[in-house]
Amino acid sequence: MLTAVYKSSKKADTYLYVEKRDDFTKVPEPLMNMFGRPQFVMMFNLAKRDKLGTADIALVKEKLSSEGFYLQLPPPEENLLDQFKTENGVSSD
Repeated sequence: MLTAVYKSSKKADTYLYVEKRDDFTKVPEPLMNMFGRPQFVMMFNLAKRDKLGTADIALVKEKLSSEGFYLQLPPPEENLLDQFKTENGVSSD
């Protein structure tokens, strides 16, 4: 299962996986508008991988098979103040 990966020109740490290089026909137009101009990162055989960086490989395979694309969003940012308050038993108002 060859997979092409593109990074977003508008959203940091956002990646789009598609089945064929430069084929975005299965990606909804509103998503492409939000994503911006795709910048090619790499192409690899997903079947020969057992893990991906931060993406769940089973979910990537499922979404590629069912929808023809997978959108990888960055993990949510930690709120360090809330984390500090929780660790120190301080309740927030």
